[in-house]
Amino acid sequence: MTGVNEFIAYLETEKRYARNTLISYKNDLDQFHAFCRENGSEDMDLYFKTIRGWVVDLMEKDYSPRSVHRKLSSLRSYCKYLIRLGELETNPVENVLKPKINKRVPSFVDEKSINSLLDEYDFGDDFPGIRNKLVINLLYQTGMRRSELIGITMDSIDFHQQSIKVLGKRDKERIIPMGKELVGDIEAYINIRQEEFPETKERIFLLTDHGKAVYPQYVYRIVNRYLGFITTLEKKSPHLLRHTFATHMLNKGADLNSIKELLGHASLSATQVYTHNTFEKLKSIYKQAHPRA
Repeated sequence: MTGVNEFIAYLETEKRYARNTLISYKNDLDQFHAFCRENGSEDMDLYFKTIRGWVVDLMEKDYSPRSVHRKLSSLRSYCKYLIRLGELETNPVENVLKPKINKRVPSFVDEKSINSLLDEYDFGDDFPGIRNKLVINLLYQTGMRRSELIGITMDSIDFHQQSIKVLGKRDKERIIPMGKELVGDIEAYINIRQEEFPETKERIFLLTDHGKAVYPQYVYRIVNRYLGFITTLEKKSPHLLRHTFATHMLNKGADLNSIKELLGHASLSATQVYTHNTFEKLKSIYKQAHPRA
């Protein structure tokens, strides 16, 4: 039977999955293989009974239902690959009962707080200050992912069209419109970037204080620091600003399909999770405004 390494190579070369996704797939499949060995099978034991036993084992080890779903998804994809090669007739994962996931409502920062940060907080007029404010503004005003932010190059920005091109999941490009405020912040950043690092040949748009391309933890620290001034939410991450963008857009009347395109979601179901926040706001307004509520 074709092994896990060949499957991972297929995902990398044919499907062009991101490195972190490949690592997750391999870890999940290696974990299932280890379970098979511990239970008397040297190879991947792709039978319903074994897979069901693995799910039970994971739950007993206190893995969250969401984590179990992800691990089963990795195994399901591997089985689909084997079916494609003719090494498996049916997918045994399809009939395995999965633990129920309680819907998690995305957290977000309220409009007053985010406006207070962007309008009133003094980021400073030096290179770090202008860049840090731009990082917050790019994430909040476009809803892009952290990985997309890091991948922006000097050629990604189109001032004529007032748009920015990002590379999303599975190398899928999309173009996001920009408002005048964001365009102004980008122009200010480019000017000080050229003053600070006139000799740089780095094509990545956002740079560290030392003129190198920003990296995931660097962006996280910037966002975590400034969101700490305006919210007590536990997870003050770049993704929180993506949730905030989507929620505020819905609250202002944007339709789901438009938000789906802006976020780069593959399906509408991924975007619909934000409707709960909007509905909660509507309920609150109704209770406050209706005389008989």
